[in-house]
Formats: sequence, C-alpha cells, structure tokens
Amino acid sequence: MNALLDRLMGRGNTTPSAKVAKERLQFVLVHDRLDLSPDKLEAMKDEILSVISKYVRIDRNNVDISIEQRQRDNWLVADIPLSPEDEEDADEAEADGKKSGK
Repeated sequence: MNALLDRLMGRGNTTPSAKVAKERLQFVLVHDRLDLSPDKLEAMKDEILSVISKYVRIDRNNVDISIEQRQRDNWLVADIPLSPEDEEDADEAEADGKKSGK
C-alpha cells in the first residue's frame, strides 16, 4: 500500500521515461554551453576514430562518444571497443614492424 501511495505522490524511484528526459535535457544544456553543434561532434568523433584506428582495430558499430557533465565540468567520454586482430592482420603488423626496423 505504501508503494502505491509513493507512486501516486511522485516519490521513490523515477520512471525510465523521466530518467531519459533528464539525460536529454542535460545533453542539450552541455551542448549549448560548449557551443558544439551535432555536426561538429560527429566530425570530431570521426576524426578521433580515424586516428585510433591507425594503431588498433576498433569496432566502429559499437562506439559511443558523448559529452557529459560531472559536477561543474564537462567531459568528453569515449567508449570504443577494440576488435580482435585476425591472424592476417597480426602478420601484416609484424611485417610492417620489420620493414620499419622495429
């Protein structure tokens, strides 16, 4: 009975839709403060992935790069899963290392 009263009064756990709405609002506020358009963020994401993929193989389908607000600071947060190297890729990397004298 208490749980029902808490829900009716708006107390207790927030609903998933309220949490999503709060996250979206925070996202918009951070972007407004940084003056960073979605196009600029996407271009930055592409450039970051391009540089990282020169050194390691990444799973581009599961990349998440976002801007978050933590306390009073804004953070660029990157979750970039690495893909396992195929044997051919490992052989090529080893051959490249031998060519460059490493």
